[in-house]
Amino acid sequence: MKTYLTKVFLALFILCGQHIMAQEVIRQENCDVTAYQEQIDSLKSLFKSKGFIVLREASMSMQSEYEMPIVVAMSQGSLYEFVFIGDPSSRLYEVRMYDWNEKQVVYQKKMWGDVDGNIISYAYSPQFSEYHMIKPVQVNRTKKKLCGYVLLLKKTNHD
Repeated sequence: MKTYLTKVFLALFILCGQHIMAQEVIRQENCDVTAYQEQIDSLKSLFKSKGFIVLREASMSMQSEYEMPIVVAMSQGSLYEFVFIGDPSSRLYEVRMYDWNEKQVVYQKKMWGDVDGNIISYAYSPQFSEYHMIKPVQVNRTKKKLCGYVLLLKKTNHD
């Protein structure tokens, strides 16, 4: 009987321990980009006319003041364009990009009221073929749940 109770106690301990030790995982979730669709279409058209193709694009649910990490593989010598579109009512937008060695290679910041305030766009050509981490964030005083949109484009023809 003592052995049976020990086994039951051990099983409960393991099950409860796994639940307690479990970490919350941030999962990227899509959101409604209807309000941004005109900007998205315009930017895609502009970059297509400049010889870029879309590699990745996604809408993503975000929380105010929290970075949303995005990992992308980039090839040495290629020219990339990264675009982040944030909620137009947010007051601050930032994008940081880090190389594989966790060195910050890009930092862009926009404020509400800037001419193109809710859009951050930058060109980047990596020195090495490696993964990069891109971390967009937006700050909004009235909304906690926000929508963001990202585009990663690559230049196909060199001028």
